[in-house]
Amino acid sequence: MNLLAIDTATEALSAALWLDGEIIERYSVVTREHAAKLPLLVPDLMAEAGLSLRQLDGLVCGIGPGSFAGVRIGVSYVKGLALGLNLPVVGVTSLAMLAQAALIENPAATALSAIDARMDEVYFGAYRLVDGLATAVQTDAVSPASAITVPPATAFVATGSGWGVHREALLTALPNAPQTIAAEAFPHAAAALTIAASQFAAGRGTDAALLVPAYLRNQVALTKIEQQALRDSRR
Repeated sequence: MNLLAIDTATEALSAALWLDGEIIERYSVVTREHAAKLPLLVPDLMAEAGLSLRQLDGLVCGIGPGSFAGVRIGVSYVKGLALGLNLPVVGVTSLAMLAQAALIENPAATALSAIDARMDEVYFGAYRLVDGLATAVQTDAVSPASAITVPPATAFVATGSGWGVHREALLTALPNAPQTIAAEAFPHAAAALTIAASQFAAGRGTDAALLVPAYLRNQVALTKIEQQALRDSRR
């Protein structure tokens, strides 16, 4: 089974191939250059693997949360490929990708994934390994860092940019300190492949038309007036 995964939801840009269990990945932190670099990245990765797009069996897309523009770039790109190639797709969240990478080295822990959501908030999720795959143990949410809730656990590992921006507030919400904090971690497409491969193997790939972003916020964007009102309400 050959799968291609794309993630553009955060400051990082990554593309990865699953070749019958072997993973090849290209990853870099590019901030705002995703739209320009993604169309060049994928052909380079395919050429490195000696594979054509017609040899793919499915596509995997990072669906956020993260930058609204970044999420849209990735979802639009994968949808276009999937429709043109008539391929099934699987969406994987940024928080699950972060947790998958963190839990490989800490399989008994609960991973607390946090991505800075601006406006003094974080995108937050709690995950544990189930059959080797990061599985949510509560619903992913966006909230002020000090208002997060965590499931009961004896050991935590923390991962994601939210821990760099909101470290102290997040720590006050925990019953005990994490064993490790990877505050500079971003999602990797390779982690998305690990999660999605089992779904494809079980025949759970879906039509590209059903692929939607996981913004977590009800509104994709707030006006400046709305942003100020939100900040004022928290004082």
